[in-house]
Amino acid sequence: MHLPCFKAYDVRGRVGTDLIPEICTRIGRAFAQVMPQGPVVLGRDNRDSSPTLSDAVAGGLRMGGREVLDISQGGTEEVYFATSHLNAAGGIEITASHNPLSDNGLKFVGPGSRPLEHEGEYLKIKHLVETAVFPAPARVGRHRHVSTRAAYADKIVAFVDPMLLAPLTVVLNVGNGAAGAALGAISDRLAQAGSALRLIPIHDDAQAGFPNGVPNPLLPQNRAPTIEAVLHHKADLGVAFDGDFDRCFLFDETGAFIDGEHVVALLARALLAREPGAAIVHDPRVVFSIRQAIAQGGGRAFAAPTGHANLKRAMREHQAVYGGEMSAHHYFRDFMFCDSGMIPWLMVAALMSRTGQPLSALT
Repeated sequence: MHLPCFKAYDVRGRVGTDLIPEICTRIGRAFAQVMPQGPVVLGRDNRDSSPTLSDAVAGGLRMGGREVLDISQGGTEEVYFATSHLNAAGGIEITASHNPLSDNGLKFVGPGSRPLEHEGEYLKIKHLVETAVFPAPARVGRHRHVSTRAAYADKIVAFVDPMLLAPLTVVLNVGNGAAGAALGAISDRLAQAGSALRLIPIHDDAQAGFPNGVPNPLLPQNRAPTIEAVLHHKADLGVAFDGDFDRCFLFDETGAFIDGEHVVALLARALLAREPGAAIVHDPRVVFSIRQAIAQGGGRAFAAPTGHANLKRAMREHQAVYGGEMSAHHYFRDFMFCDSGMIPWLMVAALMSRTGQPLSALT
């Protein structure tokens, strides 16, 4: 079987041609055969094709004898969290993130929420999917629905002190993607903890057809709703998520889009204020403002090749507190060295609260 849907780190392709349920079933079988023993976490975004592909993956995992811990609709970082929280052998998220409506895909994670080893795991899975040489199943695993969202929200909110957050107005554009329910849980947890933040979600109902456009805020033409909402509500901060919300994009109080290197520098500054001298990993593209912020914070800067597996590997090697890419992937040691789209905007709000400065002045 020819598999153009297998990319460098994950699976992505056009549904019905590059990606069909049979391939997903084989992926589940292969994942079960290659990964260490234990249950597997399964999540999905809100695309029309995601439930069908998720069921196919679950079927393959079960035929491979694995128990499926299904967290249902949610984001990639919720699969990362659940994999460690539930001590699972790995996790799979069905998502095409910001890709066109015709696409879907799968993202993988191993035990401890680490990336799959490229040669030893990822390529073995690909080879098994191509050849479909699987042993006869000794038993069929269970399929259980579980909820880890409350614990996930607690983990995210723990990155800030809610009582120290100023009464900032924050617009959060979900883009009709998968972030709405997780954002609601985080918002509730912040309020319970005494936060004064005023959160204004827009387009927060998950709609498979993305009536306001596929959520890809990197495209300038997709930024207008966030900018308009920031100006309308006189917000201090604007945030826009991609479809599976492992990335977030920031706008200042004037509606200006904040380029990725400045967000990395901001977060490096925020983390170094907590841990002077800590290691920070960044990608090698636009680095002047990042390295300047790290030097000013007394930190140690390390460059790593782009790509989440490379950043995570370098972070573990240097025990870095934070890693950032211009593409809006932000990784945190205390979030299993994984990327999160929810932690960055909260940490920026905390930095604005501590300094008393608007985001335009901080960048």
